[in-house]
Amino acid sequence: MKSPHEHNQDIQRQVEKRLREIDDQINPVDQPVYQTQKHQPEQKPWLRKVILGGKFFALAVATLVAVRVASVLAGVVIFGALAFLVYKLFLESKFKNIK
Repeated sequence: MKSPHEHNQDIQRQVEKRLREIDDQINPVDQPVYQTQKHQPEQKPWLRKVILGGKFFALAVATLVAVRVASVLAGVVIFGALAFLVYKLFLESKFKNIK
């Protein structure tokens, strides 16, 4: 028969052995290493070109609209400045003389 001290040591060895087995199951030594890759949503190559073409078209239309608006605004400002200049040079003096 074993003494209580030997019995305790035997149980402790069994517990340590079982803990090592569990640790090996959780953290295996031969864990496979995989090369990581950035996730790319699957798109067809022509779809990417269509999207880029659409963006370019939208940018071109926005630029044309901006140029048209700017030219109309510049025309209005120039016309207003000329009308003000004509009023100051030619018409203001006539209206002052009438009063």
